[in-house]
Amino acid sequence: MSDTNNPAPAAPEDPLLEAPDQRITALEEELQQMRDKWLRAEAEMANLRARTKREVDDARAYAVQKFARDVAEAAENLKRGLESVPKPTPDEPELLTKLREGFEGVERSFVGVLERNGITRTDPTGAPFDANLHQAMMEQESAEHPAGTVLQAWSQTWQLNGRLLRPAMVVVSKAPTGA
Repeated sequence: MSDTNNPAPAAPEDPLLEAPDQRITALEEELQQMRDKWLRAEAEMANLRARTKREVDDARAYAVQKFARDVAEAAENLKRGLESVPKPTPDEPELLTKLREGFEGVERSFVGVLERNGITRTDPTGAPFDANLHQAMMEQESAEHPAGTVLQAWSQTWQLNGRLLRPAMVVVSKAPTGA
């Protein structure tokens, strides 16, 4: 006797029920792809954060570069002014001695303030010529110094936190003619 009210179970039409092993494999592959995408996105974000931090740090350290260049020029002019004052003599007026000492104190203080703020100067006299730090204004023959030695500095090398602000203008030695 057949029961027409309870039909036999129909064949599963849902693809999820047809091949569960295949579906699990497909989901695992999809999970792996999503994990790879997520890891790549995380790595990209870490790189972006590091690059942005570097750029912000550079911007902070070098934001005053133009101002620092101008201040270095003022310091150079102050030094030139001091060098133009006559050398001390035993019979010089006391006023001249006090003026010289006062300007020397101002120059020391000014350079100290610059150094505390990352602006440094270097006297290249006697050092080997370095095109990254020096601008050769003239060559001069010299038997006492090896070729390429800075004989005289017309101005100092100025740097801001290790970055060149102004190169030193220098006279560089060259081998004597016929040597």
